[in-house]
Amino acid sequence: MIKILAACGAGVNSSHQIKEAIETQMSERGYDVHCDAVMVKDITEELVSRYDIFTPIAKTDLGFDLTIPVVEAGPILYRIPTMSEPVFTALEHVIKENQLN
Repeated sequence: MIKILAACGAGVNSSHQIKEAIETQMSERGYDVHCDAVMVKDITEELVSRYDIFTPIAKTDLGFDLTIPVVEAGPILYRIPTMSEPVFTALEHVIKENQLN
């Protein structure tokens, strides 16, 4: 299973929309993915260490260097295929490049 961490400011709405979209789209592409949604302020190095990919709503300075790939997922929220498709393609590329499947 590929573990993905989604994050937004409040950890309530946007990150959950990103989570659902990623799980649905990546499942349709044949990947076993689980995504959790959290508030940016709650992210720690220890938390991130449990995941394979980080998908913030936008570029985020967490105050420490990430050791996992990052794919900015904000365009998913527009629900416009031409905007969200590059995010899913980037996720698939990261999965293949890091042999996560």
